[in-house]
Amino acid sequence: MVNHPKLKKTAIALLFSASLGLQLTAQAGIDISDRAKQLAKEALIVDTHIDVPYRIEDSYADVTKATEDGDFDYPRAVVGGLDAAFMSIYIPAEYEQKGGSVALADRLIDRVEAMVGRAPNKFALAYSSQEMLDNQKNGKISLPLGMENGTPIEGKMENLNYFFERGIRYITLAHAKSNHISDSSYSEDKPHQGLSDFGKKLISEMNNIGMIVDISHVSDQAFYDVMAVSKAPVIASHSSLRHFTPGWERNMDDKMLLALKKNGGVIQINFGSAFIHEEATQYGGKQKEALAKYKAANPKASEADIEIFKKQFKKENPYPYASLDQVLDHFDYAVKLVGIDYLGVGSDYDGVGDSLPQNLKDVASYPALVQGLINRGYSEEDIRKILGGNMLRVWQQVEAYAAKH
Repeated sequence: MVNHPKLKKTAIALLFSASLGLQLTAQAGIDISDRAKQLAKEALIVDTHIDVPYRIEDSYADVTKATEDGDFDYPRAVVGGLDAAFMSIYIPAEYEQKGGSVALADRLIDRVEAMVGRAPNKFALAYSSQEMLDNQKNGKISLPLGMENGTPIEGKMENLNYFFERGIRYITLAHAKSNHISDSSYSEDKPHQGLSDFGKKLISEMNNIGMIVDISHVSDQAFYDVMAVSKAPVIASHSSLRHFTPGWERNMDDKMLLALKKNGGVIQINFGSAFIHEEATQYGGKQKEALAKYKAANPKASEADIEIFKKQFKKENPYPYASLDQVLDHFDYAVKLVGIDYLGVGSDYDGVGDSLPQNLKDVASYPALVQGLINRGYSEEDIRKILGGNMLRVWQQVEAYAAKH
């Protein structure tokens, strides 16, 4: 029997590594050293965007145990050394118009609370940065909450306070479409030309109560509006660099990164291949274009015919998965541009489908990221900042600002 929490967690990791067949010593061409595995276990690893709640809403799985699908479960998280997984309370964009977003958000929060209730020796909620650190010391994985899409605020400040009381600690202002708070990077329709008037007031109140502002998904102008209004550091919970995906507004460009540095915020690199390199970014568009041509040429094609076409397209045009090296290129570029203190990890596990890079397929993979950073000459101190130290700093600064207001 292992009684010390950290030793117990290490023992569990070794057990699960063997039982799950996770060969961390050699993954598709990268040898993971004992140093990398040890650093992943010891360092605070904070992943700011994991879409488990909506995944199990759509197709239930008990992630307190090993699961056959998905990117997250407790055994794999232990192997990876994960300490804090921000659970995404994801609200699809259509809820802005059809209603019901508050009920969905409540239901997804309930699911996370139930996960902790089923396995209180494995998981713990974290309503503050200190609780996250305490959970790490006690050998538990923190499940703080982030709301992806501010639609459930419904234009009411009381809803903001309600969800803060329920445990939400960051809000992604918009998602796939513009909403009453902010224009979306994905929307052609940008009715506010940035933030709405309510959105600007919301940012100030988020600062005042200690709610982190997340600018992933918003339009460029909305980002700059946030920079002008926010008095506390903000995050991009799951975004990557536009330098590698030219013209794709969902990622951040160099000017935005420099503004984020001035704000004191952090960009958490998204692992999805479409966020990492241009060929993957354009793959979906090419697939849609090919399908449109097929339908035009075959107006009587059945659903079965269309499915056959899709499978054939994928066979002839394999999805261009990103490599670990390409992911590391994003870290390198950001560090050269703004320094080591302004980036972290926001994998988007369980949120980007079958598009994850080689060597970074699930939450057991953080040691591979650590090894890649070691191979590129990053110091242990710098790696610790990337893995969680920078996000910890932002959370603490947001809390400190709120404590004074």
